[in-house]
Amino acid sequence: MSSKVFVAGTGLLGGQIISALLDQDAPVRALVRPGTEPARMDALRARGVEVVEGDITGPLEHLAEAIGDATTVISAVQGGPDVIVDGQVNLVHAAEKAGVRRFIPSDFAVDVTKLDDADNFMLDWRRQAAAAYAGAGLEVISVLNGAFYEVMVGFMGLIDWEQSTLSHWGDPDQPFDLTSVPDTAAFAAAVALDPAATGTQRFAGQVLSMRQFHEAVQRGSGRTLELRHLGTADELRAEIQRQAGLTQNPFDYVALQYQWCMVTGKAKFDTLDNARYPHITPTSVTDFVRSTVPPA
Repeated sequence: MSSKVFVAGTGLLGGQIISALLDQDAPVRALVRPGTEPARMDALRARGVEVVEGDITGPLEHLAEAIGDATTVISAVQGGPDVIVDGQVNLVHAAEKAGVRRFIPSDFAVDVTKLDDADNFMLDWRRQAAAAYAGAGLEVISVLNGAFYEVMVGFMGLIDWEQSTLSHWGDPDQPFDLTSVPDTAAFAAAVALDPAATGTQRFAGQVLSMRQFHEAVQRGSGRTLELRHLGTADELRAEIQRQAGLTQNPFDYVALQYQWCMVTGKAKFDTLDNARYPHITPTSVTDFVRSTVPPA
């Protein structure tokens, strides 16, 4: 029997991580927010998950009690700095109090270790959290996956299906890392169950350039999309600064910040750890698009 894994965050990624752990017969305890719909908790319990109610921003003693006898804690939470920074630091302290040996934070992104402050405000929060719990009395293992396929095809705003275009900034031949949510979850579960995993683990479903991503999306969708170049990486940086001056809401331009981190190559992984878990065969962008995007 594997050591128990405590998962905070049961949304899209957290739910997939739980499934990946269960597929490996690992005992799982999941933290759900108070007031979560009973049907959702019942669905987790029906799959053999221990469900506890709580909040990572709540009292330390209550959170430590919720973690209980778990030996590894995985954070898959999303939110603002109150969650990503303060909440995760609180979660680490609670994990220490409960005697947890290892903590996997909610990083799951491009290589945050290579970025500077203000390159991407959401990734800044993850870097701030890492600095705050750097001296914790447990082992922190970061799992990085590049960009999510789901984000690249949706939230990033690159593809306009109605206008049949795929638009991008920067060098179309600059490679970047990207992975689907289910494959990221599979890697995270593998790391959690691997007692020899340490430090920062970097995985990618594929490494593509924007030109190759465009070709993969066309193959998967069966559609012809015009590849539109919007400007250089420097012009993208200027556009981010322009938009920042027009709004008080940084979420208005965070997609551009993510794209800048990718098309400049600044957040590109130097090495990949895929070979560590050869049983995981990542889905390609083409197959992902074929299975998720309705045909024209």
